[in-house]
Amino acid sequence: MSRIKAHFWVPLIFSAVIFYFNYFVLIDRFLFPKKMLQFIIINAVMITFFLFLKEYIEDNFFKEIAIKRLENTGRTEPPFKMAIYIQVLSYLAPLLFSIALKTTQRWVKTEAERKEAANIKLQFELQHLHYQLQPHFFFNSLNNIYAMVDLSPDQAKTSIHSLSKLMRYMLYETNVETILLSKEIDFMKRYIELMKLRVSDKTVVTYSFPEKETGVKIAPLLFISLIENAFKHGVSASKTSEINIQMTYANNTVLFSIENNNFPKKTDDKSGSGIGLQNLEKRLELLYPNKFNFKTILKNDRFLVTLEIETN
Repeated sequence: MSRIKAHFWVPLIFSAVIFYFNYFVLIDRFLFPKKMLQFIIINAVMITFFLFLKEYIEDNFFKEIAIKRLENTGRTEPPFKMAIYIQVLSYLAPLLFSIALKTTQRWVKTEAERKEAANIKLQFELQHLHYQLQPHFFFNSLNNIYAMVDLSPDQAKTSIHSLSKLMRYMLYETNVETILLSKEIDFMKRYIELMKLRVSDKTVVTYSFPEKETGVKIAPLLFISLIENAFKHGVSASKTSEINIQMTYANNTVLFSIENNNFPKKTDDKSGSGIGLQNLEKRLELLYPNKFNFKTILKNDRFLVTLEIETN
C-alpha cells in the first residue's frame, strides 16, 4: 500500500495541481494575454519543484520500501536521467491537456459570441431594410393615387381606402421573421387590384397564385418590389401593354415570375429612385444565402423577372 502511494498517488496529486492551477489561473492570466515567457517560467519552476519534492518524499518516507522491492525482484533503479525524463513527461501531460481544454472552451465561446454578434447585425440590417421599404412603398402608392384625383375622384377615394389596408398589413403584421405565404399572396392581390385602378384599358393585367393553403412560411414583403417595378416600367398611357404575374409552389420551392412590356423612364424621372430592387437583393442575400435564384431578362421590349426561393 505504501508503494502505491509513493509511485501513484503522489505524482497524481502533483499532476492534478499542475492541471487545475493552469486551468483556473495561469492560462487566463499569462497564456491568453500572450505573456509566454512568464507562463513557461512559472510552469518550469512548478514542475522542477514537484520533481525534487517527489524525490524528497520517496527518500524520506518510502526509501526502505523501494530498496526491499528492488532486492526482491533483483532489478536495479532506472538511470537518474531516464527517471527524470519520464517524470517530466508525466507532468507535461496535464499541462498540455489543460491548455487544449481551455483553448477549446475559449474557441467555442468566441464562436458563439461571433455568431450572436452576426445575428444581431443581421437583424439590424433586415430591420433597416424593412423600414426603408415601407416609406418607399407608401410614397409610390401616393404618387399613383395623386394621378387619379383630378381624373377620377371616386377611384382615388377607393384607392386611399385600399392603401390604408395595405399599410396596416405592412406596419402591424410584417414585423416578423416569416409569415404565411397565403397572407403575402392576399397582400399582393390587393396591391395589384389597387394598381389596376390607375391603368387604362390598353393595359392588361393577369395574375395567378396558389389557391390552396400550403402552410409554408416566407420572409414578408419580398415580391412587392417586383410588382411595383412592373407597374412603373411596364405601363404606357398611349401604347398597349401587358403585365403577367405568376407564382407556383412545389417541392419546398416558391417560383415567382413577372413579365411586362418595357417602357424606359426618362432620365430625370426619380419616382421610386430604384430603391425597391436594391432592397430586395440585399434582403435575399441576408435571408436566403445560397437558397435563391434571381434573374432579369430584357428581350424584344419585354422584361422578365424570375425569383426562386427554397423555403426549407
